[in-house]
Amino acid sequence: MMKQQFLLSGVATAVVGVLLAQSISTVATASDKQGFEPNVEQKVTARQVSLLLDRAHYLDQPLDREMGKKILEAYFDNLDASRTLLLQSDVDEFMAKYGDTYAERLKRGDLTAGIEIFERYRTRANEYYDTAKEMLAKDVDLSTNESIILDREEAPRFASKEEQLRYWQNQTTYALINITLNQEDDKAKDKAFIDNPELSRGQDLVKGENRTPNEILLNRINRQQQQLARLKDDEIMEGVLNAAMMAYDPHSNYYAPVQANEMQIQSNLQLEGIGVSIRPDRKNPDYTRIISLVDGGPAQKTGQIRANDLILGVAQDGEEMVDTIGFSTREIVALIRGAKGTTVTIKVKQPNTSDSSARNVTIVRDVIKQDESGVHHRIVEMPYEGGIKRVGVLEIPSFYLNFQARRSGLSADNYRSVSIDTEKALKALNQENIDGLVVDLRNNPGGSLDEVAKMMGLFIKEGPLVQIRDNRGNVQIYADKDGGRQLYAGDMSVLINLGSASASEIFSAAIQDYGRGLVVGSTTTGKGSAQAQRDDLALGTAAITQRKFYRINGGSTQNKGVVPDIPLVNIYEGIEFGEREYKNPLEWDTIATTQYTPEGKYSQALIERLTKESKARQDQDVQFKYLSELNAIRALDDDKKPVDVNIDKRRAKAKEIEALTLRAENARRQATGEAPYTDWATYQASVDALAEERGAMKEHERPKLPEEEAYIFEAARLMFDAKK
Repeated sequence: MMKQQFLLSGVATAVVGVLLAQSISTVATASDKQGFEPNVEQKVTARQVSLLLDRAHYLDQPLDREMGKKILEAYFDNLDASRTLLLQSDVDEFMAKYGDTYAERLKRGDLTAGIEIFERYRTRANEYYDTAKEMLAKDVDLSTNESIILDREEAPRFASKEEQLRYWQNQTTYALINITLNQEDDKAKDKAFIDNPELSRGQDLVKGENRTPNEILLNRINRQQQQLARLKDDEIMEGVLNAAMMAYDPHSNYYAPVQANEMQIQSNLQLEGIGVSIRPDRKNPDYTRIISLVDGGPAQKTGQIRANDLILGVAQDGEEMVDTIGFSTREIVALIRGAKGTTVTIKVKQPNTSDSSARNVTIVRDVIKQDESGVHHRIVEMPYEGGIKRVGVLEIPSFYLNFQARRSGLSADNYRSVSIDTEKALKALNQENIDGLVVDLRNNPGGSLDEVAKMMGLFIKEGPLVQIRDNRGNVQIYADKDGGRQLYAGDMSVLINLGSASASEIFSAAIQDYGRGLVVGSTTTGKGSAQAQRDDLALGTAAITQRKFYRINGGSTQNKGVVPDIPLVNIYEGIEFGEREYKNPLEWDTIATTQYTPEGKYSQALIERLTKESKARQDQDVQFKYLSELNAIRALDDDKKPVDVNIDKRRAKAKEIEALTLRAENARRQATGEAPYTDWATYQASVDALAEERGAMKEHERPKLPEEEAYIFEAARLMFDAKK
């Protein structure tokens, strides 16, 4: 996944600004700090990275003058993603000074331009921090008539200090409003637990917060400023080189030694901690985003942590929640890591949602056990046209493989892999005489290419499975050559969504191209490239994109993703993530079609009929209606549009959203025979308690959520309707 390095570059959105009633002179331009002098190893590393980009990247794009300008622009955006710190005059100054020579400087190993730009960024950031701290020492008026646009990723940079200062004023006011409203929400939930102890389901969920909003925000700002001051030379170099790589594509990255070590720490965390992979959020690097969950890891087994969640806080067992907005990934890992058997609570929320919707999830740290993870199969019974259909469900969390066991020479009977586990599951389902099969790839991030090829061979008789093109135009074809062996030949459908990526897209594309089954859900991530790891640099490591995946029909899975045959409600609607939201993604294109024989074919007329019928059912189904309403409610808060910097208006807006959400939830409950919630606080308290209770259960013993199960039954219904 894309990795942004400078955690303070998004000061704009999360640590929102400063209310100042003082003269503009308080942010007068200060002298930039003298940058470090690169040593020999750092210069050699810059030359090595430049050579990789110039000659080894998939794009085959020379590192020339025009590319140097593009890299310089990417560097400005990486440093200041929200465009609130660097003025337009700063950018113009450095483009005029270094634009024509930036590429050649990098190829010579000359990092001085990047270092000088970083120090200007550091100057501007410190101007902001110092101003903010001075303002937070006073009372801040939270009832202004101002408005602010939070998402400034595509906005023009500020042309003047006056314009910048006004934005900073509104930023801090807005931040204090958010913290204040969040505290009000927490207090209401605490009261609900105290007044109605049965809501807690035996859990100790009362939080409490004694600090004022000013104190909380001041603490964040101090922490961020200290973090900025602590950045090491290698980390600054990393920012310069990473911008160069990401100007080619979002999955080519450079990792300085300190970050390479952190990757190893996170790898150990995945094995002995809670099992998550994290990075700074692209749009707002003050927040930390959960990229993926390790199969069978403690986080995944709670059923409450999702890929794409933002981490807001971490609490050790029995201790107060630590506000982690503005923390580096290293600092968050240090808080999460702990001894096996101890607990840690993380506060998370989905992107594009208010802080008041955040949920606390308590996780028991543990060693990941392979026998508790991986492929899971079950059978559901579904009424269909006067009878009952027995539907096999195959849940595949990732295309995993124990590489170490395979390399050590162990036989396949002595280690886990997705193809081995899927084969066992299919044999068990075949013995149950199922009427059809739903393969659930929702939120499957991908994995081993070899494994997905082996697994597809269980469903397809014989033929090509995926094409892989390198940067020289050479095409390699992965094929199923098992002599026509097909372990499962029955009816099937494949469930996908925006969280399905890489190997998941290869699998679903092949099923679709062969006409082997219906693909239903929502369009996938669009991650159709592969990276080579380079550990031969003078300092650190690099991942560089060198291959691209193509379907057997010639179309790439890159960027476009896999479009389902039949669309279902998209739970990620309005949430910006996936390949199409990255900067500089590789484009979708086509190569020659391979020779293959489809096993089936769905006519356009049939697809149109199924789509129309499914849409009518979704419009009437209790769970799909609920999810659609949540999408519409989430769209009411759009960071690209101006929002009021006024606590009464923000509170009214929050109450409106809370009322709509509560109404949607209660309509669903009444339709399914459950008692409605009396108010928002009771609803939120009940949600927290239920989440804690579910988290204490084993993963596959946990009852399926009805809104998630609705997709299984609709996918099965479509599979059977396609035969009519």
